[in-house]
Amino acid sequence: MSSETALPILRMAVTFGRLLRRAGLAAVPDRVVSFASALEELDVTNREDVYWAGRTTLCSRPEDFEMYERAFGVFWEGKQGLKVPSPPQKKMSITLSPDSVQPPKKSAESNEAGHEAVKLRYSPVDILRRKDFADCTPEEFAELYRLMADINLAGAMKRSRRLEPAHRGRHDARRTLRGAMRTGGEPIRHRYRKARDRPRRVVLLLDVSGSMATYSRALLRFMHASVASGEPVEAFVMGTRLTRVTRELTTRNPDRALREASKAIEDWSGGTRLGDTVKEFVDVWGQRGMARGAVVVVLSDGWDRGEVEVLADAMRRIHRLAHKVIWVNPLKAAPGYQPLARGMAAALPYVDVFLSGHNFESLQELAYAVAGASDDTIGRSR
Repeated sequence: MSSETALPILRMAVTFGRLLRRAGLAAVPDRVVSFASALEELDVTNREDVYWAGRTTLCSRPEDFEMYERAFGVFWEGKQGLKVPSPPQKKMSITLSPDSVQPPKKSAESNEAGHEAVKLRYSPVDILRRKDFADCTPEEFAELYRLMADINLAGAMKRSRRLEPAHRGRHDARRTLRGAMRTGGEPIRHRYRKARDRPRRVVLLLDVSGSMATYSRALLRFMHASVASGEPVEAFVMGTRLTRVTRELTTRNPDRALREASKAIEDWSGGTRLGDTVKEFVDVWGQRGMARGAVVVVLSDGWDRGEVEVLADAMRRIHRLAHKVIWVNPLKAAPGYQPLARGMAAALPYVDVFLSGHNFESLQELAYAVAGASDDTIGRSR
């Protein structure tokens, strides 16, 4: 399919997704992109192809089918009977069909009733996922922040000391004897238990120095989404000092969380003492147990004005304590990048996974790495 044909189809898919969301369906951007991709492979003049492509990709539960049927008739076939809430003070009408969709004009148009016609706009989610944070506009950042909320940053599973009932495993004498009291003292049914699995703690250390100013705010939003998800995640920021911001980022409201975190961070976009702050984390928090068996993620470009030996020693200690050490450096995405910065070169021998973190797609790779995906699947690089 040519690009001239694909562009109107994408616009139609996005507008149809908006109508479904207004009608109460969870037609999130990922589902809309899947719908548009399916339309590119099908005959859009065939009603059955378009109907089943949308029902398969845009409906998440059987309860959505009835509303989807009505919305499909209104949008694609021009039927009446679907009532959805409209924005106040303006009336909108959607009268589109596969044969009538054209690229949007620069000026606003009106329909026959004199109401403002819908101007089609679309969000190229696939492109946005790969776009560098440094090149994003405020509108694109708003869309990225919504996408970040869906990333589940959960550590790899580990065996807990707590036990839970199981069909096989260690014999549970107490529950077996308790059950035997109901059968005249005969232990007819034996009970078992096994160790419970739980996710490892994830510790995020974000560099907020001046050299990271282009990326630190986007990465702080990512940290908020991770902490607010309810997973065992601890959040710290590093500049000229170490600041714990886990409590400030716990609230579900992202704007309030970032305001509270900004108040706590006194050295935002200032100098950097990477080695000293990492050492402070190990001395005050890591050695006491926070880093023990955890997944430690350092988000920094590796620039350090202090003694690199301090950073190397601190990273060596973290590597000994943690289950896995991941370093996220946005500069890694640049063509021909080499870890020549003294701090980065000193820390890299103690890093298990080295990622970029410059866009949304790389943050998804980070989530896979934290969850324990194999190094081959996440592009390990030293």
